Amino acid sequence: MDTKDRTILKILMENARTPKTQIAKVLGITETAVRKRISKLEREKVILGYKVVINYKTAGLSASLTGVDVVPEKLWSIISKLKDVEGVKSIILTTGDHMIMLEIVAESVEELSEIHGRIEKLEGVKRICPAIVLDVLR
Repeated sequence: MDTKDRTILKILMENARTPKTQIAKVLGITETAVRKRISKLEREKVILGYKVVINYKTAGLSASLTGVDVVPEKLWSIISKLKDVEGVKSIILTTGDHMIMLEIVAESVEELSEIHGRIEKLEGVKRICPAIVLDVLR
């Protein structure tokens, strides 16, 4: 990854819908070159996907940022199972207070609670620590 790739990432993190023609102008390269670079970043799993930032409160949804502590030997099997849990939008490995952080989105607080309960029952999960999202500011 070179400085052009890093600039592309910075632009896309700010706004993933930035036209490739605009990125090309910033970098002083062709749109085709930008497309090739983005495709390469996707193939190499530098770019994992594109998301919309939603204000859950305004959209009438419930969400949490949930820390998950697990038995170390079960880490990867739990991550594999979490990928199949409906409502889990992001799975992030971390250091610090929790081994895994999840972004979970549901239609209601009750549904969010049900999802937390299912996660808590996975073999190897020691505890979960949900923080309910009150508002998204950016």
